[in-house]
Amino acid sequence: MIFASDLDRTLIYSKRAIEEFGVPEGLVLTQVEPRDGSWGAFMTESSYNLLKELSSQNLFVPVTTRTIEQFSRIVIFAQDIKCKYAITSNGANILYYGLPMKEWSEQTRNRLKIESVSQAELLSILERENVYLDGERKQAEEWFFYYLLNCLPSEADRKSIKDLAANLGWRISLQGRKLYFIPQAISKGNALNFICQLEGVKTVAGAGDSILDWDFLKNCQHRFVPNHGELAKHLAYVSGGCNSILTINKGVRAGEEIIQHFYQLAHTNPIFLS
Repeated sequence: MIFASDLDRTLIYSKRAIEEFGVPEGLVLTQVEPRDGSWGAFMTESSYNLLKELSSQNLFVPVTTRTIEQFSRIVIFAQDIKCKYAITSNGANILYYGLPMKEWSEQTRNRLKIESVSQAELLSILERENVYLDGERKQAEEWFFYYLLNCLPSEADRKSIKDLAANLGWRISLQGRKLYFIPQAISKGNALNFICQLEGVKTVAGAGDSILDWDFLKNCQHRFVPNHGELAKHLAYVSGGCNSILTINKGVRAGEEIIQHFYQLAHTNPIFLS
């Protein structure tokens, strides 16, 4: 009885994403994240109301690459939509009623020491291999880093970087103009599996738009993928992708469609009824 969903470009959309995908005329948006004195992220009013109702009856778990601080900026989770669990930092952190679970974070640290080179070593090797990324490097807590790119690397360069990172226990994901470098051990899927074990839950409906989301979607019994972004492009090549539902809509309307799918599932499938 878990609904687990990525946030950015799945349920909520930044101004940049809204400009990219557009908003149908007359569609009412709800502000969900203040940023720099204005509002920086939105969802449709309908999807917000449905999510509020669903979260009051089911175990809803936000699953995001955002850090704890970035996640805390989303005001709806401090107001009407209360979450027992939230997965942040791409799975490095699990929040339990808003506080990090130290047991989980320690498990992640131990795996990092074994399964990947350090961030400093990775950056050194990228420099040695003359990998240049036109953008600003940002740190995501102690766990990983990403670039805010001014221009996107070519497909050939992206594959080369991907292969190099993989040999060092890291992976990359391009989301909009953000290029993430994340250790293999940091996984949304591992974190969600941990929550399922704690709760004794075996059935999960999930939604996400990026390759990083496939870590948890591949183990979901019901999968919803926005018809835009990284995962939609690669879904046909991912094992098990045919069992996923691709939204008809793009952008904020895709987020609304995903919540409508789960709402229907929750009211027609007895295993999801509270």
